[in-house]
Amino acid sequence: MPHVIVSSCIGVKDQACTEVCPVECIYDGGEQFLIHPDECIDCGACVPACPVSAIFPEEDVPEGETEFIAKNRVFFGL
Repeated sequence: MPHVIVSSCIGVKDQACTEVCPVECIYDGGEQFLIHPDECIDCGACVPACPVSAIFPEEDVPEGETEFIAKNRVFFGL
């Protein structure tokens, strides 16, 4: 999974990340946005666009936020 959106996105959903994504792989997951791991091209454009610093490469997801890796996979049925 190239990038994961964590808890700081919950309730914010600014959409800046969706506006810069060249492949439109960021979806509204209800309380937050989620990145489709099979569609993401790992360009990283969404990372600096996020106003709440909620987007991380999977290997850099902060401790205590790793449940969002599984949440992302479950949402997309992976």
